[in-house]
Amino acid sequence: MPPSSRSCFVSALTRCLIEEAAAIEACAHRLDSAEVEAALSLLDGCADKRAKLVITGVGKSGIVARKTAATFSSIGLMAIYLNPLDALHGDLGVVGPEDVSLLISNSGETQELIGILPHLRRRGTARIALVGRVDSSLARASDVVLDGSVDREICPLNLAPTASTAVAMAIGDALAATWMERRGISPEDFALNHPAGSLGKQLTLTTADLMVPVSRLAPLTAETPLAQVIAHITADGVGACWVAHPEQGGQLVGIITDGDLRRALVSCSPDAWHQLRAVDLMTADPVTIEAGTLAITALLRMESNRRKPIGVLPVLAEDRRMLGLLRLHDLVQAGLTSPGSA
Repeated sequence: MPPSSRSCFVSALTRCLIEEAAAIEACAHRLDSAEVEAALSLLDGCADKRAKLVITGVGKSGIVARKTAATFSSIGLMAIYLNPLDALHGDLGVVGPEDVSLLISNSGETQELIGILPHLRRRGTARIALVGRVDSSLARASDVVLDGSVDREICPLNLAPTASTAVAMAIGDALAATWMERRGISPEDFALNHPAGSLGKQLTLTTADLMVPVSRLAPLTAETPLAQVIAHITADGVGACWVAHPEQGGQLVGIITDGDLRRALVSCSPDAWHQLRAVDLMTADPVTIEAGTLAITALLRMESNRRKPIGVLPVLAEDRRMLGLLRLHDLVQAGLTSPGSA
């Protein structure tokens, strides 16, 4: 293909993007503020009543409906996509009187949507129409009308749904974002619906979720000999063990890691190794963390310690009773990374 032809198509693509963006901007100025407020009020009521947002559409509008339903579900408003054809054959049973429906159609005359309108009215389900024609049958039969009209599609034939679907998608996104702001949705709220994502893990996983429980970690005493210390570290498979208070077995007085063990052996003559006890090996008064603390906080504490690198962090109850050991390995394996990490 000649360079001039390639340049021509790049220019055409740029023009299409500009035209589609312009269609969204024009829509922003065209939307009726009273209708937008009415739609948001219906969504507020839906959330307050713990009801559903039922979103429906056909063809490309159905794809927009699915995406919009997924967006609302992710921010805490229960939303589902309802296939209008299936709705007329039994799936209308999922729609209740407290629910709100959002019907998406560029023409506003989609027969499958027109067909379910009487049944939505009969149930008392509120209806929001997102349409390309505000004088359409769908708009006239709805409680709220959002104008998603465009002057033309960006395809050269003015036929393929392009600008119209972009506008409908943008309105759905804008509704969701504005509703989040109205409801004061916090990052913690958002994370509850995204537990597998990076943000979700940072805002939901606690030290108790990832620690090795104390039930797997037999405590040592200060007088436990070196051979038994090595046996404990090896047998538990944790790479560390803990030393309990002599009179209060659940209280922590120190931990022994592989690093503690190596440092003690290097600093002591091999002839005296048999004399070493847990008290000679342990880190007394180690850095600790409470069980309810977020795991990302534990990671930051381990990485920022200036005394020496921390690979294992004791997890304690409020009364300093030992609950478990949290390993850096477990935090990394859970997918947690500190801010600023690549």
